[in-house]
Amino acid sequence: MKTHRCFSIFCVCGAMAIATGTGQFACNRQIETDVDGSDGGTGGYVGTDKGGSDSEGGGGTDTHANTGTNTEDGKDSDSETTKQSAELVGTLRDFTHSHVDFENGLGAEDGIVEDQLGADKKPVYAGGSGTKTTHGQAAFDQWFRDVEGVNQSTEFKIVLTPNDEGVFSYDNQAFFPIDDELLGNQGRNHNYHFTYELHTEFTYKGGELFTFTGDDDLWVFINGRLAIDIGGVHGPMSETADLDALKDVLGIEAGGTYPLDFFFAERHTVQSTFRIDTTITDLAPVVL
Repeated sequence: MKTHRCFSIFCVCGAMAIATGTGQFACNRQIETDVDGSDGGTGGYVGTDKGGSDSEGGGGTDTHANTGTNTEDGKDSDSETTKQSAELVGTLRDFTHSHVDFENGLGAEDGIVEDQLGADKKPVYAGGSGTKTTHGQAAFDQWFRDVEGVNQSTEFKIVLTPNDEGVFSYDNQAFFPIDDELLGNQGRNHNYHFTYELHTEFTYKGGELFTFTGDDDLWVFINGRLAIDIGGVHGPMSETADLDALKDVLGIEAGGTYPLDFFFAERHTVQSTFRIDTTITDLAPVVL
């Protein structure tokens, strides 16, 4: 059963080995709150609701210049094997705010996607005719596919750097990788409406953790099965997949090599945060 522990600045929701009709989940979830109120940095909304608006202008140019910000420096450990940074390349897709699933609904929600990844390596919509932040399968199916007249796409690379404890991290608290690119900022000082997908693989050794912290939607599939589910339009939230606790659900065994598929959406002003922390040491990009 779920337990909730609320404190003055954040609320922690732990879900350990929850038996459902489709499997079990083991995770730790934390809802982080920001009270600064600034645009594109560390504030703008509190808890799970995002709000606010931008008034600064910005034109859209399709330059496909891919730049990212990783705010954590990696250091080599003192172990016998020097840890190397992990470079992962994925696909960004830019949308306008007129898309029905963007700037249209607030709130965190699980269950937007099925527990099993589709045969085409895309999430399968599970929301029926719609949820409080999504509006049916036809609209959702555009998020992670190139659709002429609906979105534009480009490649984008992130680099996970290791620390002395063997944790690989990418931390960007102002994750706006396509400002003034593709479909443009639409009169705002950032481009807020985009999705990002990554496809990787790794060898499961035992003891690995994978944590994501950010907003908005984030789904991680391991071996084609849902390991992290942070759906909806909300403030920064965190969830950890403990691979040992989930190994039976995910169908993984030590020594096996498995895909890890990652799907992110930024759907609402005025903030975009994106952080990965993992003890998986051999993530390698996969080109589909």
